[in-house]
Amino acid sequence: MTSIGTPLSPSATRIMFLGSGELGKEVVIELMRLGVEVVACDRYADAPAMQVAHRSAVFDMTDRTALRKVVEDEKPHFIVPEIEAIATDELAKIEAEGLATVIPTARATQLTMNREGIRRLAAEELGLPTSAYAFASSGEELAEAADRIGYPVFVKPVMSSSGKGQSFVKSAEEIGAAWDTALNAGRKRETRVIVEGAVDFDFEITFLTVRAVNGTHFCAPVGHRQENGDYVESWQPQPMSDAALKAAEDMARKVTDALGGLGLFGVEMFVKGDKVWFSEVSPRPHDTGLVTLATQAQSEFALHARAILGLPVDTTLLTPGASAVIYGGVEAEGVVFEGLDEALSVPGSELRLFGKPVSYERRRMGVVVARGERIETARERAREAAAKVRVRAK
Repeated sequence: MTSIGTPLSPSATRIMFLGSGELGKEVVIELMRLGVEVVACDRYADAPAMQVAHRSAVFDMTDRTALRKVVEDEKPHFIVPEIEAIATDELAKIEAEGLATVIPTARATQLTMNREGIRRLAAEELGLPTSAYAFASSGEELAEAADRIGYPVFVKPVMSSSGKGQSFVKSAEEIGAAWDTALNAGRKRETRVIVEGAVDFDFEITFLTVRAVNGTHFCAPVGHRQENGDYVESWQPQPMSDAALKAAEDMARKVTDALGGLGLFGVEMFVKGDKVWFSEVSPRPHDTGLVTLATQAQSEFALHARAILGLPVDTTLLTPGASAVIYGGVEAEGVVFEGLDEALSVPGSELRLFGKPVSYERRRMGVVVARGERIETARERAREAAAKVRVRAK
């Protein structure tokens, strides 16, 4: 029997977030509804999830000493990593010592923080189909690997997220620039990259998979469109053949079973006809899954919260829907959002403003989610509403 205590009392069920972005914010809101006491941590103050948590802490989460001190001070029952830039070796020690349960597991966090770890697990241990790949620790190794795989290739830091540091390389002349881009944009100063061959695919999906007390569950596949490695819109469900859907389920089950623990995983895949290739996996809600705020009985955030707490989940899809990103467009602090009334006048639309204290040109500051009887209707509504939101410096 699962029990939850009372926040801010000796019986409280405490959860600590390492990383407090917009995805974590939505999970925190779901946990608050269930009476959980939440501590939100990040490297900067007033991060989105901090604005809805009971307490917050600002520190460098790659600093193992600082990480341990906050854990020992707060004594959380669960630790939920929301980003990759964490001292995962220390997190593993904290878990091994029984100080807290890491979601989904410390090992999963270690493997998925590093593209080398998760790719070797998926391709070499589990035998899942992936793009051709190699790893390189110098510009010379990168050039050799790219020649061996064959152009065009993608070059990515082994530690990064949301498209940071990624390059699409069409020829040997572009290798030097790709190496520099990867090194300067990784989560940590790592002199190692992955080089991947291009896959001829029809579309990409995020296959949201939940390991919960009542088994493993799959959400309807989420389609998405990216620009420079960043998602700009997503929709659900992504139509695909029965054979491809079965292959995606088998693949997602294998990789999440190997990672273990409880929680929601965002498994990224390429699909062409009935064929499916594994790309990456995040052991937490996925940015493309913001669309589930409009489409599912329980959003990916509610699913993650319930799974963490050992509660049953329901991945029922209620309606087609879509999401469209709202970018900052300006470099400023404390920006002002205008046109919200116009955006929310679009039928079936909803709005989330993340509350990030600083705006950048290409920083994701909000999202529109929209419903529709058809996927294309929902996509049109989401794009229309997002375009009506204007961001300006105060």
